[in-house]
Amino acid sequence: MAMHIGALTVTLYLHAAESLKEKRQVIKSLIETTRQKFNVTIAEIDDLDKWRRATLGIACVANDSQHINRVLDKVVDTLESNPAVEVGEIALEML
Repeated sequence: MAMHIGALTVTLYLHAAESLKEKRQVIKSLIETTRQKFNVTIAEIDDLDKWRRATLGIACVANDSQHINRVLDKVVDTLESNPAVEVGEIALEML
């Protein structure tokens, strides 16, 4: 049995955030919603002290790499449709 891991790194821009508190409210909500909707592991991994930028790490494990691609594509689509953030750089690594 093969195990596949998809690791996605996404940079988000929060143009309306005026403080770290506002940023954290948006990011915390986004993380919880994404975790529940897609059953992925997700965390803020960089830019923790920047008001208007956040870098998220998202991981998905499955026995089918195509399933991982579909799930992570849907995660990106959901992030891109969120009016509170603008999606910047995206990097996908399959392990």
